[in-house]
Formats: sequence, C-alpha cells, structure tokens
Amino acid sequence: MTRRQSLGRDFGWLWAAFAASTVGTWLALDALPLIAVLVLHSSAMQVSLLSAAGLAVGALIVVPLGPWVEFRRKRPVMISMDLLRFLAMLSLPAAYALGCLGFAQLVVVSVIVAAANIVFTSASGAHLKDLVRPDDLLTAGGRFETTTWTATAVGPPLGGAAIGMFGPLTTVVLDAVSYLLSALGIRAISGRERQPPARPARRFSTGDVMEGWRYVLRHPVLRPLFFNTALVNGLIMAIAPLLAVLLLRDLGFAPWQYGLAFGVPCIGGLVGSRLAPLLVARFGQHRVMLVSGALRACWPLGLAFVRPGLSGLLIVMVTEFCLITCVGVFNPVFATYRLEHTTTERITRTLSAWSITSRASIATLTVLGGLLAHVTSPRTTIAIAGVVILGTPLLLPRRPALSVEAAEPVTVP
Repeated sequence: MTRRQSLGRDFGWLWAAFAASTVGTWLALDALPLIAVLVLHSSAMQVSLLSAAGLAVGALIVVPLGPWVEFRRKRPVMISMDLLRFLAMLSLPAAYALGCLGFAQLVVVSVIVAAANIVFTSASGAHLKDLVRPDDLLTAGGRFETTTWTATAVGPPLGGAAIGMFGPLTTVVLDAVSYLLSALGIRAISGRERQPPARPARRFSTGDVMEGWRYVLRHPVLRPLFFNTALVNGLIMAIAPLLAVLLLRDLGFAPWQYGLAFGVPCIGGLVGSRLAPLLVARFGQHRVMLVSGALRACWPLGLAFVRPGLSGLLIVMVTEFCLITCVGVFNPVFATYRLEHTTTERITRTLSAWSITSRASIATLTVLGGLLAHVTSPRTTIAIAGVVILGTPLLLPRRPALSVEAAEPVTVP
C-alpha cells in the first residue's frame, strides 16, 4: 500500500491524462478502418493499406524527431502532440458534415495521428522515469496496463452501440475530445521536470538519428526483445483490419457485435495486468516475461476458425480473452524491463526507435497481409499469420541480466 501511495500527485495527473486518451481511443473502436468499411465501402486491400500507410509514413516522419525530442522538455512535447491529434481527428466529422469525406483524408489523418502517437509515447516514457522511483516502475506500468484493458473492455461495446445509434463518426468526436482532456491533464502536472541533456552545438547527424537503434541492437538483453515485440505486434495488428472485413462484411456481424467480440475479452487484460506484480514477486521478472511472452503467441491462430452466429462470436471472444490475458501480464513486465536496461540519456531515442520499428513492422506486415488476402481470402491470411507467430517465442531473451539502474541513479522530483 505504501508503494502505491508514494507515486504521488504528478503521476496521478499523468495517469489521468493517459486514461482520458485511452478511453477515447477505444470508444472510437478502430475508427478509421470502420469508416472505410461502413461509410466508404472500401475493400480488404484498401483497409489494409489505410492501416499500413498511417503507420509507415508516420514512422518515417518521426525518424529525425527522436534526437530532437531527447533534448526538449517532455511535457510541452506531449501537450503539442495531444493538440495535434485533437485537430486531426476533429477534421473527419467536419468533412463528413460537409459531404466531402474521402479515402485520402482518412490516410492523411492516419499519418498525422500515427506520427503524433510515436512522439508522445517516447516523451511520456522518458517523463515517467522522472516522476516515479525505479522500484515503482512496475506499479506504474501495471496501472497504465490496467487502465488500457479496462478502457478496451468497456470502450468497444459502448462505441459499437454509439455507432449503431448515432453513426460511425460519433466516436471520432469523442476520441478527439479525449486528446484535449489528455493535454489538460498533462498541463496540470506541477512538479519540476528534469533538465533535459544539453543540446550539442553541431546539427543532428544521421548518427544521432540512428543512436536508438544502435543502442538496442548492441544490447544483449534488449536486442532479442526488440525483434520479438516487433514481429509479434506486427502479426497481431496485421490481422486486425482483415478480421474487421471478415466479421463485418463476409460474416455479417453488426457493429455492436464486433465491439462486444473485442470488448468483453479485454477483461483478460485487466486480470493480467493486476496479476503481473504478484507473479513477478513470486516467480521473478525474467521468468514471468519469458512465459507470458511465449503464451501470447499461442492464440491468434484460433481467429481463423471463426464462423457466423453465436458460435463464431464465442470463438473470437475466447481466443481474444486468452491472448489478451497473456499480453496483459507481459506488457507491464516488458515495459519495466526495458526501462531498467536503458540508460537515462538514451531513453527517448531508444523508445523512438522501438516505436518506429514496431509501427513499420505493423505497416509492412499489414500490406503483405492485405495483398495475400486479395489473392486468397482474409481467413486464409489470418491462419498463415497465426502459424508464423507460433515461432516468435524463440526470439525472447533466455537469460536475465543486471539492470543499469544500479550504476545510474534516478532523480525523483
């Protein structure tokens, strides 16, 4: 109990800001792909390209921003990214009301939001290490993970119902407002922010931009995790637009059923995130990360067997519940492990490199999935992705390593 109370008021505001934007995101229920399917009647290939384009181009835009963010105060950067996402998302209902919403605008908004997400995530990860003590990082990560899965459990069913009652742009407005609330929450943090590292006198070079990748690829612990998370996340997210097409178009599920199928199983993420600290205390951080990381690869193949009606809905819900429970355990343990093994002066560039690579892998695999679905079918592509992901546990680090924190004190405001 003492540790929970020690996180403090400033962390509470950061947590509240995160909660606001997360709830908005999950109320939106994959808003852009759903708009493409339900409003613009796009094909499976177009939906996959929409998902991939935002991630790929957004990641490319952010590549030179990693070192730039490293030498800036993080809270102003986070607020700026929230306001940018607010304006981008709000442009969609405005265009819809004027009768000029098109596929190209969906792509542009996807790019802007994806780029802002990467910058925000990198800055917030670095700022979190300023706000809490090293021993509290797992507790803080568990709170974020619990919030994510609570919002994911509640948001999609409510979002699906809202779409059915008020139209597909309703949740986009709520998502836009959530970014504004997030900016206000970050603005309310009153503690002094750690002074960023001094800017070098010279201009940034290609070497500065690549420093995050060099650090990760030379690190014996971070390197296997880097490849594992990039591939697993890429394969899981590449399935998402194809599953939306399969359920909503091919199998005739209603939006509220689609939301229910992915909302209810997210209770597993809530359970997993609550269990993570208990499991770490009993079995050790590395063992929990290894086992949960391996188990999360076992379930996506089940999504290839979904059928129409109640039986198909149950298949999706059970499969997603098992997958999300494992992810709910893995994510906060992995996030803590990564922070503990990254030196403070490299956090932003490392997280930027990680985010960019993750999104680039998702984009690449989503495009490949869309092409394969065009040649075969969404169901066949989901099955192939499920088989490939079974081999990803081989990339997890087999041995634990010492944290860098023992050699590097962290200043707590």
